[in-house]
Amino acid sequence: MSLTESEPVRRALVVVDVQPTFCEGGELATEGANEIAHRVAAYAAAHHDRYATVVTTQDWHIDPGEHFSDTPDFVDSWPPHGVAGTPNAELHPALADLDPDVRLKKGQYSHGYSGFEGADEHGRTLATVLEDAGITAVDVVGLVESHCVKHTALDARRAGLAARVLTDLTIPVSEAQGEIAERELTAAGVDLRDSSAV
Repeated sequence: MSLTESEPVRRALVVVDVQPTFCEGGELATEGANEIAHRVAAYAAAHHDRYATVVTTQDWHIDPGEHFSDTPDFVDSWPPHGVAGTPNAELHPALADLDPDVRLKKGQYSHGYSGFEGADEHGRTLATVLEDAGITAVDVVGLVESHCVKHTALDARRAGLAARVLTDLTIPVSEAQGEIAERELTAAGVDLRDSSAV
């Protein structure tokens, strides 16, 4: 088979944890996250037709054990956030018109950093959702680059998918953590690029 006869790419947009809990005024806020929520919404509205499927993930913590702490170290433990059933655990209001094909919730009883640890209302994992849709590549956006976006993109590569992180549609907790995350992503073969270049 020649390269010109290869199978066409089927791409998914994976919108990671764009929730008020991670935005200004939320329990685990990153400065600039509200702006990212609006950018993600605008991008998805303008480019929905580029994607075979659009998936959202949400932190939906019920009893995540050591993930929550009253004295968090902000490495392995965190203040309570993304608490299941609370308004701040819902999708950000900017995404009200997103209409994703699949909604996944993760971290009910664990850290749940990666979207691949989540499941939809039918119990399907992200890996199953993407396989069922014939997806071969993913674009990962959302909150935050240094944590759940990074882990989701790395797991996409482990699953054999081509993966891009759209760097203007995510934000790290800090510049230093963002630089570390981007090195890890690049080393794993994740393509980092601005959404204007896709």
